[in-house]
Amino acid sequence: MKLIADSHLDLAWNAIQMNRDLTLSLAELNALEATSDDAPGRGRAAVSLPAMRAGGVHFCVGTLVAGASAHGGAQRFNFAGVDIANSLALAQWNYYMRLAHRGEMRPIRTAAELSSHIAIWSAATEERRATLPVGIILAFEGCDAISEPAEADAWYNRGVRCASLVHYGEGRYAGGTGTTSPVTPLGRELLVEFTRLGILLDVTHLSDRAFDETIGMFAGPVFASHQNCRALVPGGRQFTDAQLKAVIERGGVVGVACDAWMLTPDWPTQSSGKPRPPRSTVPMTTLADHIDRICQLAGNAHLAAIGSDLDGGYGTEQTSDGLDSIADLQQLDGILGRRGYANEDIDAILAGNWIRYFQQHLPNPG
Repeated sequence: MKLIADSHLDLAWNAIQMNRDLTLSLAELNALEATSDDAPGRGRAAVSLPAMRAGGVHFCVGTLVAGASAHGGAQRFNFAGVDIANSLALAQWNYYMRLAHRGEMRPIRTAAELSSHIAIWSAATEERRATLPVGIILAFEGCDAISEPAEADAWYNRGVRCASLVHYGEGRYAGGTGTTSPVTPLGRELLVEFTRLGILLDVTHLSDRAFDETIGMFAGPVFASHQNCRALVPGGRQFTDAQLKAVIERGGVVGVACDAWMLTPDWPTQSSGKPRPPRSTVPMTTLADHIDRICQLAGNAHLAAIGSDLDGGYGTEQTSDGLDSIADLQQLDGILGRRGYANEDIDAILAGNWIRYFQQHLPNPG
C-alpha cells in the first residue's frame, strides 16, 4: 500500500458543524447517522481517522473554515458576522489540538516536523500504522474568520501555515467562487502579512479577477489545494489552463478534488435544476483525467497531487463510483499505472509532490 498525502480535508468542520466523532470507524460513524437527514451526506461519510490510516493517508492539510460574508457564500460554511466566524475557527483549531493531545493527530509546523513524521510512517508496518497519529498542516479555507490582517500573527503562532483568501461568494478579503470581484484593500494588507510570516497562499476559490490580481501582487509560494480543470468541466469553480500554468510556473502543486460536479460536466449542478442521482456513477478514472491534464500542462508529474475535499459538505452520494472511503484513493495507483505512469511518478502524485513542496516551503528554524 502506498502512502498518500491529501491537501484538503474539512476535518474540524465535520466534527464541530456535523457533530461527527472522527476517531470512529466509518461503519460506526455512518451507523450513528443512518436515520438523520438534516444535512447532505448524512450516513455517507467517507473520512475518519481510522479510514485515513487504513488508506495510508499519513498527513493532510486540515482546514479552518468559517465565512463571514454579508453577501452570501456557501450556506453551511457562512455566518452572520466576523465574531461568530472567528469563534468557530477557534473551536475548529481547538478540536485539532484536542486530537493532538490524545495522540490521534500530529500538528506539522516546520519542515523538520514533516520529515520526522514521514520517516515514522515510512518505517512502520501496516499494523503499526493503524495506531500512528495522522499529520496535519493547518490552513484557512477563506480568511473571513481572521478579524483583521494584524491577527494573522496570532494564527501563525497557533500553527496555521497555509491560507486561501476566500471561499464561496463575496469574502472580506477577496471575491470568491461565483463572483467577478477583486481582492479587497483588506486582502492586500493580509497578503503583506502572509509574506512577512511565510504563510503559503492557496489560490483555490479565487474569482478569475482576484486570481489574476493575487498572482500579480503576491511574491511568496502559491499552490492550489483542491482544484480541477475547466477545460474538462466548464465553470468558474475550476481553473483554466492559463490559471493552472500560472500556478505551475510558480512551482505550485495542484491537488485534484473528488467532488462529482468538479469531475464531469455530466453531473447536474445545483443551478441546473436537474435531479441528482441517489449515488454517483462518475468513474474514478475521471479523477485521473484531471491529474493527467495537469501533468500534460506541467510537462511532468511533479506538480499534480491529491486534494480530495471528501466530506466537504457532501458525502459518498457525490463522489466517484467506488470511492466509499478515503482509503479507496489507493485505486489511483492501478488507474495511473494502466495509463502508463511510472511507479515513481505515481508515488509523487499520491504523496511525494506535497512532501517536496511543504519540505521546501515550511519554516526550517535554526
